[in-house]
Amino acid sequence: EKVIIEAENYHNVPIGRTLMMAAIEGASGVLNAPAIAKASDRLIGIAIGAEDYVTNMKTKRYPDGNELFFARSMIVHAARAAGISAFDTVYSDVDDMEGFLNEVRLIHQLGFDGKSCINPRQIPVVNTVYQPSIKEIKRSLDIISAIEEAKEKGSGVISLNGKMIDKPIVERAQRTLMLAKASRLIDEEGNIHA
Repeated sequence: EKVIIEAENYHNVPIGRTLMMAAIEGASGVLNAPAIAKASDRLIGIAIGAEDYVTNMKTKRYPDGNELFFARSMIVHAARAAGISAFDTVYSDVDDMEGFLNEVRLIHQLGFDGKSCINPRQIPVVNTVYQPSIKEIKRSLDIISAIEEAKEKGSGVISLNGKMIDKPIVERAQRTLMLAKASRLIDEEGNIHA
């Protein structure tokens, strides 16, 4: 922290503007991931560095990724507890696009915010997995509409198509719409452009 502040002062950068992401690359880092994730207000995310991690664990990378399951789980949980982002490691076999796609699907299911890419060909795969589908976008728009309608009516009970809508459902819908906007699949008014 002190070194960063000195660099910010030297380069006339406002104090606190420089942000960081921590790479966790060994057993000690994984076990201390919760503390690392909360170590600095500058930290915006943590990531697993798989090659160093598996070497430290005296194993190697496998196609199914089972050797990383515990570490990945710890990284995601630590990031969520600290309110920062979690990023997955690179997939170094750039010619195995099917394996890459499977890994991206897995880390998306685990709750990672993104995946490091080592080759530009990998970027569209990550984007495709992380972008919400039109069906998800429409459902999220319906959920937000149902919430707004219930508020207008003063109703405390909210349902859509016979299913209750509670806070976690609303939060997921809001996140889906945020991702859809970031991906330019919808505009600020909620018009779909896919």
